[in-house]
Amino acid sequence: MKKFIVLGALFILPIVAYLFFSSGVNNFAKLPVLTPKVDDLENFKTIEGESLSLENKITILSFYGNDIESKEGNAFNLNEKIYDRNYNFNDFQFVVVAANGTQDQSVRLVEELSTTIDTKKWNFVFGSEEDIEHLFESLQTDLKLDNTYGSIYTFIIDKNRDLRGRPQNDDEQVRYGYDTSSVADLTNTMTDDVKVILAEYRLALKKYNRKEALK
Repeated sequence: MKKFIVLGALFILPIVAYLFFSSGVNNFAKLPVLTPKVDDLENFKTIEGESLSLENKITILSFYGNDIESKEGNAFNLNEKIYDRNYNFNDFQFVVVAANGTQDQSVRLVEELSTTIDTKKWNFVFGSEEDIEHLFESLQTDLKLDNTYGSIYTFIIDKNRDLRGRPQNDDEQVRYGYDTSSVADLTNTMTDDVKVILAEYRLALKKYNRKEALK
């Protein structure tokens, strides 16, 4: 009997410990709202001339301005580290804000991205440089657009158009956005934060379905 107890402890305890530590406290936390109600995309149109909205979608929002080609490496990093792992989530979308006149650049970039994955949830919207600046300012971050009206940072926007991220703590400054030029930042920080917000909505959906089933 003692042998079975010892063997059971040797096999079971490591598994329990692994499940506990791999889940992590942060995986069950709610990703904080940093800026409520950022502007929507009323002043922007897709390449087909259609409207797109941030409402009711979990959006990864990027700014490529008037030089999409200069952000090609950033797009590939995002595609591999974030999009590839999450694009099958129903209410998930990528939105890239670009300047009028860069439509051809966007087509070429999407074609390149699509060689490895289905890019159906990569969306480009186009507007004036003034509109881009106004939308970026509505995020109310400590970041700035570069001289092409683009940014290396990407942002997580929830279904209520709230900017999500990490508030200031003892270890780091406020995390408004994620540096897409840094694979380490995407892998070590953004991947975890996207998991948190998707888990939050999955849990909310399960609770809603449970309530509906009880009616």
